[in-house]
Amino acid sequence: MSTVFNFTFVPWFRSVAPYIHMHRGKTFVVGIAGEAIAAGKLQHLAQDLALIQSMGVKIVLVHGFRPQVNEQLKAKGHEAKYSHGIRITDEVALDCAQEAAGQLRYEIEAAFSQGLPNTPMAGSTVRVISGNFLTARPVGIVDGVDFQHSGLVRKVDVAGITQTLGMGAMVLLSPFGFSPTGEAFNLSMEEVATSVAIELQADKLIFLTEVAGLRIKPLEAESEDNPIDTELPLAAAEGLLKILPSPLVPTDHAFYLQHCVKACQQGVERSHILPFAVDGALLLEIYVHDGIGTMVVDEKLEELREATHDDVGGILQLIEPFENDGTLVKRNRTEIERDIDHYTVIEHDGLIFACAALYPYAEAKTAEMAALTVTPQSQGQGDGEKVLKRIEQRARAMGLKSIFVLTTRTMHWFIKRGFVQVEADWLPEGRKRKYNWDRRSQVLVKKLS
Repeated sequence: MSTVFNFTFVPWFRSVAPYIHMHRGKTFVVGIAGEAIAAGKLQHLAQDLALIQSMGVKIVLVHGFRPQVNEQLKAKGHEAKYSHGIRITDEVALDCAQEAAGQLRYEIEAAFSQGLPNTPMAGSTVRVISGNFLTARPVGIVDGVDFQHSGLVRKVDVAGITQTLGMGAMVLLSPFGFSPTGEAFNLSMEEVATSVAIELQADKLIFLTEVAGLRIKPLEAESEDNPIDTELPLAAAEGLLKILPSPLVPTDHAFYLQHCVKACQQGVERSHILPFAVDGALLLEIYVHDGIGTMVVDEKLEELREATHDDVGGILQLIEPFENDGTLVKRNRTEIERDIDHYTVIEHDGLIFACAALYPYAEAKTAEMAALTVTPQSQGQGDGEKVLKRIEQRARAMGLKSIFVLTTRTMHWFIKRGFVQVEADWLPEGRKRKYNWDRRSQVLVKKLS
C-alpha cells in the first residue's frame, strides 16, 4: 500500500513544486462569500489559506456577511432591502452588520489559531491582523433611492497593509469602511476585495463564491455537457459583460465577473471565480495547471517564443523524464546553457510546457530538430505542432531547404507531419560523425517549401 502511495504522491508533489516557486512572495487578495462560512466551510478554508501562506504567499482575506446580516435582521423582525444589487443599510441594518462582522472576525481568528497535533494546522503560526485600512464614502442617493449607511471604498491604506504583510501576518478585512469624521459604512465584500487588489497591484484576486465559475455559453441551458470556461481572456470577459443582464444577486453570471474584469483592467493580472462547495478549491486553482474555476486574465498566458537563459531550468525539468526512459538523448545543463539560442519554447503561466532545438548545418542547407518535448499533461493539445511550425519558420529564415530528426520511438508522429524516412548515410558529414550507430535512431527528413 505504501509503495502505491509513493508512486502517486511523489510525482504529484513534484508537479506542484513549480507553482510553489512561482507564487512565493506574491500577493493574493481572497474574497470569501459569507455563504461559504454559513455553509460550514471556514475550517477547511483556514487550513488551506494557512498552507498557502506557509509557502510564501502574502494573503489579504476579505470576508462577506450577506447571510449573517440577513439572519440578524430576521431575528429583529426587520426586512433586508436591496436596490441596484446593493444593500440599503438603515440604522437597524448597520447594527446587524456590525454584530455580524464582529462575530465573523472572532470565528475567523479562532479558525487560524488552532494548532492541534495531527491536524493540518499543527505547527502553523498564523497571525491575523485587521484594522481601519479602508476609508469609505456613502453611496448616496441613486435613482431616487437613499442607500443611507451603504458605502463605497474611497481609499485603501496601501502602506499599512503592505507593512503588515511584510511582517508575515495575514491581513483580515471586514466589509466596513470609515469616513474621516468616523462614520461607519457598510461595504460589499466584492467591492472591497477588488479595490484592495487594484490598489496593492496584487498578483491574484480570488473570489470563493456560490457559483462554480462561468460557463462557455452562459446564456444557454446549463448542463454537465456545458462546462465552465477555466480561462477567459480579458477581451472575451468584457464582451460577455456587454451581453449579460445587469447583475442583481450573487448567482447572476455577471455579479463576480464585473469585479474580475475591473481588477484586470486596472493591473491585476489574474482574477478567479471559484466554488466554495468544492473542498480544496483554492489549492486546486493555485497549484494545479487547469485549475477548477474561471480565471479572467489580462494577458495571453501561452507564449511561443525563442528561449532565454532564464529557461534553462524549465527545459531541464521538462526533458528529464524523457531522457530517463530513453526517449531522448541525455543533455546536461552545460550543453543546454551553451545552446540555449537554438531552443524554442512554449511558456504557459510561467512554466515551460514544450520545447525543441534547431541545429543548422549550413553547408548542407539543412538543420536538425532535436529535443522536441511536450509535457505529458499538454500532449494531444497541439503544442508539438506549434513548436514544429516555429522551428520550420526559423529554418526557412536561415535559407535552409530541409530539417531532419533522429528518433527511436516517435517515427509515426513525424511521418504524419510530412517527414520521410531516409538512411543514416543521408546525414550531413558533421552530424554523421556524431551518429550513435548502437542507438540505431531512425532518420526522418522534411523538405521546406
